[in-house]
Amino acid sequence: MENKLNIAILAGGNSSEANISLKSAAQISGWIDADKYNAYTVFVKGTNWALKHPELGEIEIDKNDFTATVKGEKLKFDCALIAIHGTPGENGLLQGYLEMMNIPYTTGSVMNSSFTFHKYYCKELVKETGVNLAKGINLKRGQKFDTEIIIKTLGLPIFVKPNESGSSYGVSKVKFAEDLMPAIENAFKEDRTIILEEFISGREFTCGVFKSDSKEIVMPVTEIISMNEFFDYEAKYQNKSKEVTPAEISETLTKRIQEFSSKIYDRLDCRGIVRVDYIVDNENIYFLEINTVPGMSEASIIPQQVSAMGGNMRDMFTMVIEDALSRR
Repeated sequence: MENKLNIAILAGGNSSEANISLKSAAQISGWIDADKYNAYTVFVKGTNWALKHPELGEIEIDKNDFTATVKGEKLKFDCALIAIHGTPGENGLLQGYLEMMNIPYTTGSVMNSSFTFHKYYCKELVKETGVNLAKGINLKRGQKFDTEIIIKTLGLPIFVKPNESGSSYGVSKVKFAEDLMPAIENAFKEDRTIILEEFISGREFTCGVFKSDSKEIVMPVTEIISMNEFFDYEAKYQNKSKEVTPAEISETLTKRIQEFSSKIYDRLDCRGIVRVDYIVDNENIYFLEINTVPGMSEASIIPQQVSAMGGNMRDMFTMVIEDALSRR
Protein backbone atom coordinates (compact mmCIF):
# COMPACT_ATOMS: atom_id res chain seq x y z
CA MET A 1 0.00 0.00 0.00
CA GLU A 2 2.85 2.38 0.94
CA ASN A 3 4.41 1.90 -2.51
CA LYS A 4 1.38 3.29 -4.33
CA LEU A 5 1.64 6.76 -5.78
CA ASN A 6 -0.99 9.35 -4.86
CA ILE A 7 -2.77 10.85 -7.85
CA ALA A 8 -4.85 14.02 -7.52
CA ILE A 9 -7.64 14.16 -10.11
CA LEU A 10 -8.32 17.89 -10.37
CA ALA A 11 -11.94 18.62 -11.23
CA GLY A 12 -14.50 21.42 -11.26
CA GLY A 13 -13.03 24.76 -12.22
CA ASN A 14 -14.50 28.22 -12.67
CA SER A 15 -16.13 27.92 -16.09
CA SER A 16 -19.53 26.80 -17.36
CA GLU A 17 -18.00 23.35 -17.86
CA ALA A 18 -17.56 22.52 -14.14
CA ASN A 19 -20.29 19.85 -14.08
CA ILE A 20 -18.86 18.12 -17.16
CA SER A 21 -15.45 18.11 -15.47
CA LEU A 22 -16.89 16.38 -12.40
CA LYS A 23 -18.39 13.67 -14.62
CA SER A 24 -15.01 13.20 -16.30
CA ALA A 25 -13.27 12.95 -12.92
CA ALA A 26 -15.71 10.32 -11.65
CA GLN A 27 -15.10 8.23 -14.77
CA ILE A 28 -11.31 8.64 -14.61
CA SER A 29 -11.28 7.64 -10.94
CA GLY A 30 -12.77 4.28 -11.91
CA TRP A 31 -10.25 3.79 -14.72
CA ILE A 32 -7.06 4.48 -12.75
CA ASP A 33 -5.16 1.30 -11.87
CA ALA A 34 -5.85 0.79 -8.14
CA ASP A 35 -2.94 -1.65 -7.87
CA LYS A 36 -0.49 1.16 -8.76
CA TYR A 37 -2.15 4.36 -7.62
CA ASN A 38 -4.34 5.88 -4.92
CA ALA A 39 -6.73 8.21 -6.77
CA TYR A 40 -8.15 11.26 -4.99
CA THR A 41 -10.55 13.79 -6.48
CA VAL A 42 -9.64 17.40 -5.69
CA PHE A 43 -12.45 19.88 -6.34
CA VAL A 44 -11.26 23.31 -7.47
CA LYS A 45 -13.57 26.33 -7.43
CA GLY A 46 -11.97 29.75 -7.27
CA THR A 47 -9.73 29.80 -4.19
CA ASN A 48 -11.68 26.96 -2.55
CA TRP A 49 -9.84 23.68 -3.14
CA ALA A 50 -11.00 20.55 -1.34
CA LEU A 51 -10.06 16.89 -1.30
CA LYS A 52 -13.20 14.76 -1.71
CA HIS A 53 -12.44 12.03 0.83
CA PRO A 54 -14.64 8.89 0.58
CA GLU A 55 -15.02 8.64 4.37
CA LEU A 56 -14.31 12.10 5.78
CA GLY A 57 -16.04 14.30 3.22
CA GLU A 58 -14.37 17.52 2.04
CA ILE A 59 -10.89 18.33 3.39
CA GLU A 60 -9.31 21.68 2.58
CA ILE A 61 -6.22 21.62 0.36
CA ASP A 62 -3.26 23.60 1.64
CA LYS A 63 -2.30 25.56 -1.47
CA ASN A 64 1.08 26.47 0.06
CA ASP A 65 2.34 22.97 -0.78
CA PHE A 66 -0.64 21.22 -2.46
CA THR A 67 -1.31 18.79 0.42
CA ALA A 68 -4.26 17.75 2.58
CA THR A 69 -4.20 16.80 6.25
CA VAL A 70 -6.03 13.48 6.65
CA LYS A 71 -6.46 12.05 10.16
CA GLY A 72 -3.57 14.16 11.41
CA GLU A 73 -1.18 13.14 8.63
CA LYS A 74 -0.11 15.18 5.63
CA LEU A 75 -1.19 13.64 2.32
CA LYS A 76 1.15 14.55 -0.53
CA PHE A 77 0.39 14.05 -4.22
CA ASP A 78 2.89 12.54 -6.67
CA CYS A 79 1.02 13.65 -9.80
CA ALA A 80 -1.88 15.91 -10.77
CA LEU A 81 -4.24 14.51 -13.38
CA ILE A 82 -6.02 17.54 -14.77
CA ALA A 83 -9.69 16.97 -15.66
CA ILE A 84 -10.78 20.62 -15.55
CA HIS A 85 -12.30 21.87 -18.81
CA GLY A 86 -11.94 25.61 -19.15
CA THR A 87 -10.31 27.86 -16.58
CA PRO A 88 -8.06 27.25 -14.64
CA GLY A 89 -7.25 23.74 -15.92
CA GLU A 90 -7.10 24.24 -19.66
CA ASN A 91 -5.64 27.73 -19.99
CA GLY A 92 -2.30 27.47 -18.21
CA LEU A 93 -3.20 28.90 -14.78
CA LEU A 94 -3.26 25.58 -12.95
CA GLN A 95 -0.21 24.40 -14.86
CA GLY A 96 1.69 27.46 -13.61
CA TYR A 97 0.75 26.70 -10.01
CA LEU A 98 1.79 23.04 -10.34
CA GLU A 99 5.11 24.08 -11.90
CA MET A 100 5.82 26.25 -8.86
CA MET A 101 4.88 23.37 -6.54
CA ASN A 102 7.10 20.99 -8.56
CA ILE A 103 4.16 18.59 -9.04
CA PRO A 104 4.10 16.60 -12.32
CA TYR A 105 0.88 17.06 -14.30
CA THR A 106 -0.78 15.37 -17.27
CA THR A 107 -1.27 18.14 -19.82
CA GLY A 108 0.90 20.39 -21.96
CA SER A 109 2.94 23.20 -20.39
CA VAL A 110 1.78 26.64 -19.26
CA MET A 111 2.54 28.03 -22.73
CA ASN A 112 0.85 25.16 -24.59
CA SER A 113 -2.29 25.42 -22.46
CA SER A 114 -2.60 29.19 -22.73
CA PHE A 115 -2.28 29.48 -26.51
CA THR A 116 -4.26 26.36 -27.42
CA PHE A 117 -7.11 27.63 -25.24
CA HIS A 118 -7.39 30.80 -27.33
CA LYS A 119 -9.11 29.76 -30.58
CA TYR A 120 -7.78 32.62 -32.72
CA TYR A 121 -4.12 32.39 -31.60
CA CYS A 122 -4.23 28.62 -31.88
CA LYS A 123 -5.33 28.86 -35.51
CA GLU A 124 -2.44 31.23 -36.23
CA LEU A 125 0.02 28.66 -34.86
CA VAL A 126 -1.30 25.65 -36.78
CA LYS A 127 -1.13 27.44 -40.16
CA GLU A 128 2.28 26.02 -41.00
CA THR A 129 1.06 22.41 -40.75
CA GLY A 130 -0.76 22.98 -44.06
CA VAL A 131 -4.23 22.29 -42.69
CA ASN A 132 -7.02 24.50 -44.08
CA LEU A 133 -8.47 27.24 -41.86
CA ALA A 134 -11.82 28.98 -42.06
CA LYS A 135 -11.61 32.76 -42.54
CA GLY A 136 -11.98 34.46 -39.18
CA ILE A 137 -12.19 37.81 -37.40
CA ASN A 138 -11.04 38.39 -33.82
CA LEU A 139 -12.99 40.92 -31.71
CA LYS A 140 -12.29 42.35 -28.25
CA ARG A 141 -14.97 43.56 -25.86
CA GLY A 142 -15.39 47.32 -26.34
CA GLN A 143 -13.86 47.29 -29.84
CA LYS A 144 -15.78 49.13 -32.55
CA PHE A 145 -16.93 46.98 -35.46
CA ASP A 146 -19.34 47.05 -38.37
CA THR A 147 -21.63 44.04 -38.75
CA GLU A 148 -22.11 44.80 -42.45
CA ILE A 149 -18.36 44.60 -43.09
CA ILE A 150 -18.19 41.36 -41.07
CA ILE A 151 -20.94 39.81 -43.20
CA LYS A 152 -19.32 41.06 -46.41
CA THR A 153 -15.99 39.51 -45.33
CA LEU A 154 -17.24 36.17 -44.00
CA GLY A 155 -20.62 35.70 -45.73
CA LEU A 156 -23.55 33.98 -44.04
CA PRO A 157 -23.93 31.78 -42.06
CA ILE A 158 -21.29 32.89 -39.52
CA PHE A 159 -20.16 31.03 -36.42
CA VAL A 160 -19.70 33.28 -33.41
CA LYS A 161 -17.60 31.78 -30.60
CA PRO A 162 -15.95 32.94 -27.38
CA ASN A 163 -12.18 32.54 -27.80
CA GLU A 164 -11.73 30.89 -24.43
CA SER A 165 -14.61 28.58 -23.65
CA GLY A 166 -15.54 25.01 -24.44
CA SER A 167 -18.49 22.64 -24.71
CA SER A 168 -20.05 25.13 -27.15
CA TYR A 169 -21.09 27.60 -24.44
CA GLY A 170 -21.80 31.00 -26.01
CA VAL A 171 -21.51 29.61 -29.56
CA SER A 172 -24.06 30.63 -32.20
CA LYS A 173 -24.60 29.86 -35.85
CA VAL A 174 -25.90 33.06 -37.41
CA LYS A 175 -27.94 32.72 -40.62
CA PHE A 176 -29.54 36.16 -40.80
CA ALA A 177 -27.92 39.61 -40.56
CA GLU A 178 -30.28 40.76 -37.78
CA ASP A 179 -29.13 37.89 -35.55
CA LEU A 180 -25.41 38.74 -35.68
CA MET A 181 -25.38 41.45 -33.00
CA PRO A 182 -27.32 39.37 -30.41
CA ALA A 183 -24.95 36.43 -31.10
CA ILE A 184 -21.90 38.65 -30.55
CA GLU A 185 -23.37 39.95 -27.28
CA ASN A 186 -24.08 36.39 -26.18
CA ALA A 187 -20.50 35.31 -26.91
CA PHE A 188 -19.13 38.29 -24.97
CA LYS A 189 -20.98 37.02 -21.88
CA GLU A 190 -18.56 34.06 -21.89
CA ASP A 191 -15.32 35.84 -22.80
CA ARG A 192 -13.73 39.25 -23.38
CA THR A 193 -12.51 38.22 -26.86
CA ILE A 194 -14.48 36.32 -29.49
CA ILE A 195 -13.87 34.84 -32.92
CA LEU A 196 -16.22 35.04 -35.89
CA GLU A 197 -15.69 32.42 -38.60
CA GLU A 198 -17.06 31.71 -42.02
CA PHE A 199 -19.32 28.68 -42.20
CA ILE A 200 -17.72 25.65 -43.84
CA SER A 201 -20.27 23.13 -45.00
CA GLY A 202 -19.06 19.59 -44.52
CA ARG A 203 -18.75 16.58 -42.26
CA GLU A 204 -17.27 16.87 -38.77
CA PHE A 205 -14.47 14.58 -37.63
CA THR A 206 -12.25 14.33 -34.59
CA CYS A 207 -9.06 12.44 -33.76
CA GLY A 208 -7.32 11.75 -30.44
CA VAL A 209 -3.55 11.73 -30.00
CA PHE A 210 -1.19 10.77 -27.18
CA LYS A 211 2.60 10.89 -27.38
CA SER A 212 5.33 10.23 -24.87
CA ASP A 213 9.09 9.78 -25.26
CA SER A 214 8.55 6.08 -26.01
CA LYS A 215 5.05 5.88 -27.52
CA GLU A 216 3.04 7.57 -30.24
CA ILE A 217 -0.67 6.80 -30.41
CA VAL A 218 -2.82 8.41 -33.10
CA MET A 219 -6.33 7.13 -32.51
CA PRO A 220 -9.04 6.11 -34.99
CA VAL A 221 -11.02 8.98 -36.51
CA THR A 222 -14.59 9.59 -35.29
CA GLU A 223 -17.32 11.21 -37.36
CA ILE A 224 -19.72 13.36 -35.35
CA ILE A 225 -23.21 13.54 -36.81
CA SER A 226 -25.19 16.13 -34.87
CA MET A 227 -28.99 16.02 -34.78
CA ASN A 228 -28.87 19.74 -34.01
CA GLU A 229 -27.73 22.67 -36.12
CA PHE A 230 -24.11 21.97 -35.11
CA PHE A 231 -22.19 20.01 -32.46
CA ASP A 232 -23.51 22.14 -29.57
CA TYR A 233 -23.92 21.42 -25.84
CA GLU A 234 -27.05 19.30 -26.36
CA ALA A 235 -25.39 17.31 -29.11
CA LYS A 236 -22.30 16.73 -26.97
CA TYR A 237 -23.86 15.85 -23.64
CA GLN A 238 -27.57 15.11 -24.11
CA ASN A 239 -27.41 12.39 -26.75
CA LYS A 240 -28.30 14.70 -29.63
CA SER A 241 -25.51 13.39 -31.80
CA LYS A 242 -24.36 10.14 -33.33
CA GLU A 243 -20.68 9.30 -33.24
CA VAL A 244 -19.24 6.75 -35.65
CA THR A 245 -15.86 5.24 -34.69
CA PRO A 246 -13.96 4.45 -36.79
CA ALA A 247 -15.42 6.93 -39.27
CA GLU A 248 -16.85 5.42 -42.47
CA ILE A 249 -14.46 7.21 -44.81
CA SER A 250 -11.67 6.23 -47.17
CA GLU A 251 -8.36 4.99 -45.81
CA THR A 252 -6.69 7.94 -47.55
CA LEU A 253 -8.86 10.55 -45.79
CA THR A 254 -8.45 8.74 -42.46
CA LYS A 255 -4.67 8.81 -42.85
CA ARG A 256 -4.64 12.50 -43.80
CA ILE A 257 -6.71 13.46 -40.73
CA GLN A 258 -4.43 11.37 -38.51
CA GLU A 259 -1.30 12.91 -40.06
CA PHE A 260 -2.62 16.44 -39.46
CA SER A 261 -3.51 15.51 -35.88
CA SER A 262 0.01 14.23 -35.25
CA LYS A 263 1.57 17.34 -36.85
CA ILE A 264 -0.67 19.69 -34.86
CA TYR A 265 0.18 17.85 -31.61
CA ASP A 266 3.89 18.41 -32.31
CA ARG A 267 3.51 21.97 -33.62
CA LEU A 268 1.68 23.04 -30.44
CA ASP A 269 4.04 21.07 -28.18
CA CYS A 270 1.21 19.08 -26.58
CA ARG A 271 1.48 16.48 -23.81
CA GLY A 272 -1.03 13.96 -22.53
CA ILE A 273 -4.21 13.08 -24.44
CA VAL A 274 -5.62 15.69 -26.82
CA ARG A 275 -8.40 15.68 -29.39
CA VAL A 276 -8.30 17.62 -32.65
CA ASP A 277 -11.57 18.60 -34.38
CA TYR A 278 -12.08 19.16 -38.11
CA ILE A 279 -14.64 19.92 -40.82
CA VAL A 280 -14.07 18.14 -44.13
CA ASP A 281 -15.52 19.72 -47.28
CA ASN A 282 -14.89 17.85 -50.55
CA GLU A 283 -11.69 16.26 -49.21
CA ASN A 284 -10.49 19.66 -47.91
CA ILE A 285 -9.63 19.27 -44.23
CA TYR A 286 -10.32 22.36 -42.09
CA PHE A 287 -8.96 22.62 -38.54
CA LEU A 288 -11.67 23.61 -36.04
CA GLU A 289 -10.01 23.47 -32.63
CA ILE A 290 -7.94 21.38 -30.25
CA ASN A 291 -9.07 20.07 -26.87
CA THR A 292 -6.08 19.67 -24.56
CA VAL A 293 -8.27 18.38 -21.71
CA PRO A 294 -10.87 16.39 -23.67
CA GLY A 295 -13.99 15.13 -21.93
CA MET A 296 -13.75 11.71 -20.31
CA SER A 297 -17.36 11.16 -19.25
CA GLU A 298 -19.40 8.16 -20.40
CA ALA A 299 -20.57 10.25 -23.39
CA SER A 300 -17.08 11.28 -24.48
CA ILE A 301 -15.27 10.46 -27.71
CA ILE A 302 -11.73 9.54 -26.55
CA PRO A 303 -12.93 6.39 -24.70
CA GLN A 304 -14.75 5.34 -27.90
CA GLN A 305 -11.57 5.77 -29.95
CA VAL A 306 -9.41 3.87 -27.45
CA SER A 307 -11.93 1.03 -27.45
CA ALA A 308 -12.06 0.98 -31.27
CA MET A 309 -8.29 0.53 -31.44
CA GLY A 310 -8.49 -2.42 -29.04
CA GLY A 311 -7.14 -0.55 -26.03
CA ASN A 312 -8.56 0.24 -22.61
CA MET A 313 -8.67 3.43 -20.58
CA ARG A 314 -6.87 1.93 -17.58
CA ASP A 315 -3.73 1.30 -19.65
CA MET A 316 -4.15 4.66 -21.34
CA PHE A 317 -4.14 6.57 -18.07
CA THR A 318 -1.22 4.54 -16.76
CA MET A 319 0.76 5.72 -19.80
CA VAL A 320 -0.37 9.32 -19.26
CA ILE A 321 0.60 9.29 -15.56
CA GLU A 322 3.95 7.59 -16.20
CA ASP A 323 4.71 10.15 -18.93
CA ALA A 324 3.97 13.01 -16.53
CA LEU A 325 6.14 11.43 -13.82
CA SER A 326 9.03 10.99 -16.27
CA ARG A 327 9.20 14.77 -16.66
CA ARG A 328 9.67 15.38 -12.93
